[in-house]
Amino acid sequence: MLTGGVGAIMPGQVYLSREGYQKLVDQLEFLKTTERQRIAKAIGEARAQGDISENAEYDAAKDAQAHNEARISQLEETLSNVAFIEDMNIPSDKIFIGATVFLMDLDLNKKIKYTLVSPEEAEFGENRISVFSPIGNGLLTHKAGDEVSISVPAGIKRFKVLDIKR
Repeated sequence: MLTGGVGAIMPGQVYLSREGYQKLVDQLEFLKTTERQRIAKAIGEARAQGDISENAEYDAAKDAQAHNEARISQLEETLSNVAFIEDMNIPSDKIFIGATVFLMDLDLNKKIKYTLVSPEEAEFGENRISVFSPIGNGLLTHKAGDEVSISVPAGIKRFKVLDIKR
């Protein structure tokens, strides 16, 4: 992981791309407006049914409200601690957060591409993997040309780093 010096990762900071930041801002806005209104309506409809002490719809709506408020709180905390990857002075010749890496899977003889991101931006289906995932963490600090063996739950994965883009 990046420690000390150029591009140091600071405890408590959340490292996001500007695109990832905007997705979280949009999600927060949705939860604070549309979702809160939907849940408030569901609570009102459940209350209108009478006795709420044994009302499953009311309990479900209150649970949804609690989950929504917890997620809002989590997003607000995350967004208050953002550092933008694009603003960091990260070396471009090594694999760090924000890098797109082109690899050869030496076990499958197949080329693959990953972009290393924070856990908040990780989407495996889009080949955006967290720097804290086994593969993401195992790739950190390697350079083009390096062969890397990474321990994953299914065993050992072997890769050759073909190229790094930032």
